[in-house]
Amino acid sequence: MDPVVLFFLLGLIARIAKSDLRLPESLYDALAIYLLLAIGLKGGVQLAQQPLATVLPQALAAIALGACIPLLAFPILRLKLARADAASIAAHYGSVSVVTFAVATSFLAAQSVATESYMPLIVALMEAPGIVVGIVLARTGSAQRIAWGALAHEVLFGKSVLLLLGGLAIGALIGPEGMEPIAPLFTDLFKGVLALFLLEMGLVAGGQIGDLKRAGPFLTAFGVGAPLAFGLLGALVGHLLGLSVGGAAVLAALAASASYIAAPTAMRIAVPEANPALSIGVALGVTFPFNLFVGIPVYLHYARWFGGS
Repeated sequence: MDPVVLFFLLGLIARIAKSDLRLPESLYDALAIYLLLAIGLKGGVQLAQQPLATVLPQALAAIALGACIPLLAFPILRLKLARADAASIAAHYGSVSVVTFAVATSFLAAQSVATESYMPLIVALMEAPGIVVGIVLARTGSAQRIAWGALAHEVLFGKSVLLLLGGLAIGALIGPEGMEPIAPLFTDLFKGVLALFLLEMGLVAGGQIGDLKRAGPFLTAFGVGAPLAFGLLGALVGHLLGLSVGGAAVLAALAASASYIAAPTAMRIAVPEANPALSIGVALGVTFPFNLFVGIPVYLHYARWFGGS
């Protein structure tokens, strides 16, 4: 077991046991900012060492993948849910979880499986397309207008996308030499900060169990089945793009993940009638822990299977 996963388990047990363990909200925000910047910086430094044109096909494919996932999820969710709730949950799964990406890359590094250096760029590009598609699905046939200006500002300049893209830009500008003075902070401490963040995620996930009980077994089954299916699709796309086994595994983990930072904020603005307890409950209460404990090794197996190794 990776230490960061055990930290998540500690937080989950603490919340279920009704412990008074809590992380200050300001510390949670600081940890989130650190992780987003560190991931972006690492990708930007690597991006500085290769032409941007070499990653264009992968970038376009990642955007298309993020847009397609809600279209696949929505008809299934509509079997049991209202249009607004189905579209909102589909948007959460079309977007990505940066923390799942961080855990996946940490897991692959521990397994000595190399990944492409530009994967943080893929994370940033996959944040928004699924959200936009989910909003369109919610508004199809509805007379309610979408405040596209406010929504675009929230999606493009929200904390997660801004910090990821900002870190990428800074890393690309300073390169490996410029990164050296700040590497002790943004590289050496990364896994320890990730462990603390996952402790808080465990506490939050434990608090979603009540919402999932009220939602019934359908959403719980979706929260397990959807990442397995979308992870398989992501691994296949990675293989067709010519990614390494590690790169295909990371793309599979991203496709299998669900957003609980960018998507809830955007859905609150664009689809206020959707019940956020359902979308956050299934994304954070089912899919996120499933990916941590089971999914990520499965996605590596998918990638090895398609790669013939």
